[in-house]
Amino acid sequence: MFKAILIDKQNDAQQVRLAEVNEAELPEGDVTVRVAYSTLNYKDALAITGKSPIVRSYPMVPGIDFSGTVEQSSHPDYKPGDAVVLNGWGVGEKHWGGLAELASVKGDWLVPLQAPITLRQAMGIGTAGYTAMLCVMALERHGVTPDQGDILVTGAAGGVGSVAVAILAKLGYSVAAVTGRPQEAEYLRALGASQVLERAEFAEKGKPLAKERWAGAVDVAGGQVLANVLAGIKYRGTVAACGLAAGMGLPATVAPFILRGVTLAGVDSVMCPKSDRLEAWRRLAADLDLGKLGDVVHDLALDAVIPAAGRLIDGQVRGRVVVPIGAGA
Repeated sequence: MFKAILIDKQNDAQQVRLAEVNEAELPEGDVTVRVAYSTLNYKDALAITGKSPIVRSYPMVPGIDFSGTVEQSSHPDYKPGDAVVLNGWGVGEKHWGGLAELASVKGDWLVPLQAPITLRQAMGIGTAGYTAMLCVMALERHGVTPDQGDILVTGAAGGVGSVAVAILAKLGYSVAAVTGRPQEAEYLRALGASQVLERAEFAEKGKPLAKERWAGAVDVAGGQVLANVLAGIKYRGTVAACGLAAGMGLPATVAPFILRGVTLAGVDSVMCPKSDRLEAWRRLAADLDLGKLGDVVHDLALDAVIPAAGRLIDGQVRGRVVVPIGAGA
């Protein structure tokens, strides 16, 4: 038996509980991992609260990422004792995820833990930080360099935003951090933001083209916020878009694209090819100041995850939430 957060459905009503689960109920996989740490992400919170149809089949163990140690493996790349990390691939949605003491997954979904990152630090980074690195890589691929001007980061006090600010600042970019929580200004400056802007500045309908202010942006918001970000991007700048916290829609015009040559680069972390995953984790090991994770991360016990999900949805949680589950470095 092992402990897991279990989401089930009875009479069209979703039920969530911390349960004791028989190991025989684990889904099919060629690697079994003893989970050391998982996290509470925005997508996990949507699944747990039922506020979005994240869960594709029931019963489901949420948790879109985890770090841990291989217990059993029939996959050629992994052996018992190997330290591994998983992000995405539909775990926590279609396949049981990381908010449990054990996980059974496909070995092709795993990546080796990258030194000097520890198992706990890997989840301090988590899918949010890995996504932030993918966004930075997208800006770089499109030629955005520190000498071109400020980089805007929306949702900067959240998981993706916090890590994006820290990475960009270490790489020499001047970062403008957008947040709806002005009380987090000191925290964001400690991460490396050179200026902190109010989200309200981007929340209302603006002009199709605004003053050119940003060489690039990392956007987790979507909706009207993204439309206004695009309107203020400099000529041939790039926006890496990875979220929808402000909505699925995009009430924008084509003006930034056809008059300024702006690029909107979509960033998907779930089905991202393994080569890009490995590169992202290698870059995180090199380009993220791991010492700053202490400012970004706080721990939450497994039995406290369910009530915390609603607070995360309501924007009341700063940075990254790590869930210690088993022993690990």
